[in-house]
Amino acid sequence: MTTEAPDPRRLLVVEDDAAFARTLVRSFERRGYEVRHVWAQEELPGVLADYSPGYAVVDLKLAGGSSGLTCVQALHAHDPSMLIVVLTGYASIATAVEAIKLGACHYLAKPSNTDDIEAAFGRAQGNAGVGLGERPTSIKTLEWERIHEVLAETGFNVSETARRLGMHRRTLARKLGKQQVK
Repeated sequence: MTTEAPDPRRLLVVEDDAAFARTLVRSFERRGYEVRHVWAQEELPGVLADYSPGYAVVDLKLAGGSSGLTCVQALHAHDPSMLIVVLTGYASIATAVEAIKLGACHYLAKPSNTDDIEAAFGRAQGNAGVGLGERPTSIKTLEWERIHEVLAETGFNVSETARRLGMHRRTLARKLGKQQVK
């Protein structure tokens, strides 16, 4: 009687930051994952042609201003059972909601480490027992999230962001000066 070794856990990392991607790949490989890395959405079809990951980690903002949300959508269309975690330094409620709608199982703000990501894979199901926040979101927080969302959409072009938001460029610059963009 022969016993076959179980298939390794396969992970795809979509990340344009070389140092962070290298760190993630090494860390997950040490944990027994078979890992592949791509820089952008354009590389997905080639990799997915001969590689079937059960897990994916996708950066929300990729080089060239492209969105990781399109990668989430493509990965989910390829395999709806794939567990996809979105990582971002540009967290907002709007992008979190869209990531989940498009097929991500979790959304984490950077800095997140391998432990956080692996735990997120394990929490793919929702939890109705999570307590509600004690205070509602403030108008200032909602305004900041909207500004940040439009900034990301415009590739951090302040003039175009001001135009889309219908505010004067100097007003937007003052608001951005009060709260630094990360």
